[in-house]
Amino acid sequence: MSGQDHGDDGVSRRKVLECMTWAGTGVLWTVTGGVPRSLGIIDSAQAATAATPGMSFLQISDSHVGFDKPANPNALGTLEEAVNKINAMPAKPSFMIHTGDITHLSKAVEFDDAERIISQTKLDVHYVPGEHDFIDEDVKLYRERYGRGTKGHGWYSFDAGGVHFVGLVNVVDLKAGGLGNLGAEQLAWLEDDLRGKSKSTPIVLFAHIPLWTVYPEWGWGTEDGGRALEHVKGFGSVTVLNGHIHQVMQKVEGNVTFHTARSTAFPQPAPGAAPSPGPMKVEDARLRSMLGVASINFKQNEQRLAIIDTPLQG
Repeated sequence: MSGQDHGDDGVSRRKVLECMTWAGTGVLWTVTGGVPRSLGIIDSAQAATAATPGMSFLQISDSHVGFDKPANPNALGTLEEAVNKINAMPAKPSFMIHTGDITHLSKAVEFDDAERIISQTKLDVHYVPGEHDFIDEDVKLYRERYGRGTKGHGWYSFDAGGVHFVGLVNVVDLKAGGLGNLGAEQLAWLEDDLRGKSKSTPIVLFAHIPLWTVYPEWGWGTEDGGRALEHVKGFGSVTVLNGHIHQVMQKVEGNVTFHTARSTAFPQPAPGAAPSPGPMKVEDARLRSMLGVASINFKQNEQRLAIIDTPLQG
């Protein structure tokens, strides 16, 4: 999807679907020079990464602890199932990132329950907030738990295994239709954070709402996301990880690969496939096939990120 598609009049559903590559369940994607290549189904993919191990990390998203509606009456239970799946992995990841909506209503008990379950992975976890994590009266519960050492509303960066990671916050001051927003202060910080980095350094940006325009009619995009992406244009390997839309989507634009994650709580409809976004009720037998986690592997000196999407079931 080109920058020209980001205009005020949005894009048609057909154009959105033409621009996307839907990542199949259990498929490993390697990304070399901005071009994705499928290595096959999850079993052979895991064997391939095990044969040539590198730094790996996990992404989980949209756990919505506290959600108890018909789409999933036990969101805490499916989060625990995801954690059990992580703990059963044959190779322990280096760390985990959570791309927001940890809770459903920003209640203290929801944050406590999420921490109790997620801590069972015994992994370092790097968080960014979703809009559901910022709705408590004083907007402080997320910051008290996860905001130490961060800038502004919670943005930060760190380095691991030769990769530079940048956690961004785009759920403050949402724009028309619910579009995400980074703001001038954060964008200036991002430019400064990347200044001086070697252009051969792999970059991973992660935030809650997609930085690319998935479906503006539903607020599935970030109004000033293009300005953030301008700052990573010169880098050879850039991966952008998001949540919010509760389904796997990928696209490649130049040197940037975009990937959105499943929720561990409930699915949402495909863009334009329903009157509005929101929790989607499916048959109980199908629910766990539409929830899951993602494992990302980086092989040193190859500037390659391999993504394995794993459903809770199926």
